[in-house]
Amino acid sequence: MGVVLGTEERWQVIDGERAGLTALLQELRPEEWDRPTQCGDWRVRDVAAHLTLAPHMTYGTAVREFVRARGSTDRMIHDTAVRAGRRPVEEILADVRATVGSRRLAPGTTRREPLLDILVHGQDIALAVGRARVMPVAAACDAADRVWTMRFPPRPWPLPRARLVATDADWTRGSGEEIHGPVSALLLLLTGRTAAARPRLTGAVPTGP
Repeated sequence: MGVVLGTEERWQVIDGERAGLTALLQELRPEEWDRPTQCGDWRVRDVAAHLTLAPHMTYGTAVREFVRARGSTDRMIHDTAVRAGRRPVEEILADVRATVGSRRLAPGTTRREPLLDILVHGQDIALAVGRARVMPVAAACDAADRVWTMRFPPRPWPLPRARLVATDADWTRGSGEEIHGPVSALLLLLTGRTAAARPRLTGAVPTGP
C-alpha cells in the first residue's frame, strides 16, 4: 500500500515545495539563519545551502568531493553543505530560488531524492524557526516509500522495528508493535527526526532523539 507519484507529478510537487521554501526563507531574520536544526549539526543556512547543491553537482565534482571526504558519502554531504552555508544568505536564497524548475539530479540519485530532500529538509528549517509547513500527503507517502526501500545512496537511518500505520493515507510498512500517525510524521521518524515526529505519533514510538 502507498502512493508513488508519476514523474511529472513529482516534479510539480518539488517545484511547489521549493517555491514555498523560498518564500519562507525570505521572511527569516538574520539570526534565524544560524538557528540549529534537527539535521545533525547543520544550521538553517547549511540545510538551505545543501538543497541548492544537487542541481549543480557533476560527476567530476562528486568524485573530487568524495576523495576530499576520504571516501565517506556522509562526510561529503555534510562538508559540502557546511562550506556552501558559509556564503552570504542573499546568495543562498538566490540559489534556492533558482532550483525551481530545475530537473538536474545529483550523480547516483533517482528522481525521488529531490522530493525526499525538499520535504524533510523543508521541515528541518521550518521547525528550527518555529514556522508551520504542511507536507502534501501523497508526496509524503512517495518519499516514505523511498526511504523504506533505499539501498543506494546508503540510508543513514535505521528503520524502526515496528509496524508503521498512517492515519491520513493508505500507507503501512513493517511488522511488530504499531506506530500510528500522519504520514508526514512517519516520514520524519524514518529519517531520524524522532523528537520532531513524536508529538504526533502514538504507539511504540522509539525513545531518544
